[in-house]
Amino acid sequence: MSRTGNTTDFLAGLQWLFFMFANTVVIPLTIGEAFDLSSMEVASALQRSFIFTGAACMLQVLFGHKYPLMEGHSGIWWGAILSLAASASSAGMTTAEVGGGLAVGIILSGVLTAVLGALGMGDVLKKLFKPVVMSTVLFLLASQLIAIFSKGMLGLSTGEQIDLPTAGLSFVIILLVAWITIKGPASIRNFAILIGIVFGWIVYALLFPAAPTEESQPTQLVNLFPWGKPSFSLGLIMMAVVTGLVNTTNTMASIKGIEPLINKKTTQKQYKSSFVVTGLSSVVAGLFGLVPYGPYISSLGFLQSTQIYRRLPLIIGSTLFILLGLIPTLGQFFSTLPVSVGNAVLFVAYLQLFSGALTNLSDITFTSKTIYRISAPVLLGIAIMNIPSETFSSLPVLIRPLLSNGLLVGIILAIILENVVDWSKFAGTEASKGEV
Repeated sequence: MSRTGNTTDFLAGLQWLFFMFANTVVIPLTIGEAFDLSSMEVASALQRSFIFTGAACMLQVLFGHKYPLMEGHSGIWWGAILSLAASASSAGMTTAEVGGGLAVGIILSGVLTAVLGALGMGDVLKKLFKPVVMSTVLFLLASQLIAIFSKGMLGLSTGEQIDLPTAGLSFVIILLVAWITIKGPASIRNFAILIGIVFGWIVYALLFPAAPTEESQPTQLVNLFPWGKPSFSLGLIMMAVVTGLVNTTNTMASIKGIEPLINKKTTQKQYKSSFVVTGLSSVVAGLFGLVPYGPYISSLGFLQSTQIYRRLPLIIGSTLFILLGLIPTLGQFFSTLPVSVGNAVLFVAYLQLFSGALTNLSDITFTSKTIYRISAPVLLGIAIMNIPSETFSSLPVLIRPLLSNGLLVGIILAIILENVVDWSKFAGTEASKGEV
């Protein structure tokens, strides 16, 4: 390989590193706050997240689906876990009891995913997850994440009012990344995200000098069940199994979404291997107090932004991510990346998710009757996302985490509508064009 090729792959690997970091760093922090973990345990969880996420990505790209897709902490799982932790007191449980029960549920769910995947679950899921379901997943995930990023880049994650200087810099970063992606020279267009992060980080450091940080404390890299002592709770286990099965939509949507980008059809063996890797990674997550894994659908937006579809850059980025976890000083340095900068850059990358959602619907003709198959799950899911979580406290604790999660409700409703209702009766053969 030429020196230019080596340099391009390394820079693309750095870009993957920042993408992985920006998508990972906030999750252990929020989980630590939800379960009242010590600062040392949160730091340890951050290290474990870097190491295991990098390893999971490498396993997928080498032995799983073999595509350049990030394997990271699932947004579906993340929302469900935070919801359960927040409702612990109203259910008469401590956060440690909820955490211990969840850990057991996550492990069982991971084993189930791996076993069903090895037995050919992909065939069944391909029949269930039709194009409208895939579009629903992409629409709802984009809506949920864009809302999170918007709050972060406006400074609302740390306050109740818009931080004007932070918001101003965020919009400059968005304009820069968008301009490079759309109008920039071809030589730098593929590195718009990396350029945006580096530029934003430098400007942020100049405008908002950080106070001196305290000397870092030693962390405990290996610590089993940090969320709480393992316990058998039927309700939590049922919730974990349902969430794990719904989480398989990440695999289906991401693999189906990357096929048109690389002009390749996925084999049954790739589906099986991908589910096995995701399941085993989730078992490890349950043991070490991490959010379970799944292929990141947002990788599609990242790939469309960079236009680099090779596997080597992701392998390089995964290796560097593992090193961040193994070398505390490196991890500490990268942890100074301003949240608003990362959110602003990801805001642009995640806008591309709408492309995949619309592509899935391109062969389907909607009428005044068949429009409900997409509008009902998407709009209901978004509506639930905007209802305060405390308003669901009157619901039975067994179903509260499910019904208060707009993403899960929307996906489940889409699956039901697509597999129970015969839409062709309402619109003839046009309504079923493009279905699997």
